[in-house]
Amino acid sequence: MNSSVIIFPGSNCDRDMDVALKKFGFKNKMIWHNDSELPKNDLVVLPGGFSYGDYLRCGSMASKSKIINSVIKFAKSGGLLLGICNGFQILTETELLPGALLRNKYSQFICRNVFIKINESENNYFKNINKNILELHIAHNEGNFFCSTDQMKRINDNNQIAALYCNKDGEVNEKSNPNGAMNNIAGIFNKEKNILGMMPHPERMIDKYLSGDDGSIFFQNLLSNLK
Repeated sequence: MNSSVIIFPGSNCDRDMDVALKKFGFKNKMIWHNDSELPKNDLVVLPGGFSYGDYLRCGSMASKSKIINSVIKFAKSGGLLLGICNGFQILTETELLPGALLRNKYSQFICRNVFIKINESENNYFKNINKNILELHIAHNEGNFFCSTDQMKRINDNNQIAALYCNKDGEVNEKSNPNGAMNNIAGIFNKEKNILGMMPHPERMIDKYLSGDDGSIFFQNLLSNLK
């Protein structure tokens, strides 16, 4: 399986994602934001970080990068597009995903492990996954998902909520919501479910001796579904 990770000025999780993808069998290429064309891919990833220093709005300047036209074309043709953290923010800025990522509820940068509950598994990302509650890492200042009432209705009607913040027992409540995200949303899909944006970082949890390995479950499952 072939994958590409897009590098923007300020990306800081691009190499982590490269390591994770290669560890689980993807043939990955690193693509500079100023390139105009993507190679042939089964998966494209917009990584975490602080593209362009988060000037204007998080992901706003990256959404205008030269490579983005090819990324949008790839996604609209049905290709799998994954945005993690800043990548999620870029996806909302390009309007490939609805809503916006606002500043965290208590206006503080959050860097810690959280639990998420898989909410929608009829897709290539989570189909057949053998664990419904994953422990992953977050590190963001703007992870507070927000959308209009009409957008939320469409998101619910189309089963676009990918994952919810929860506690270790899978309970979804205000206490388990780290950033104030509407309805505890940690990640969402587009209507066709080939585009996934989420704030938690699976690429940071691929070694049980260093951090944890629930991210391994995510990548192994994704690769298995693509074969």
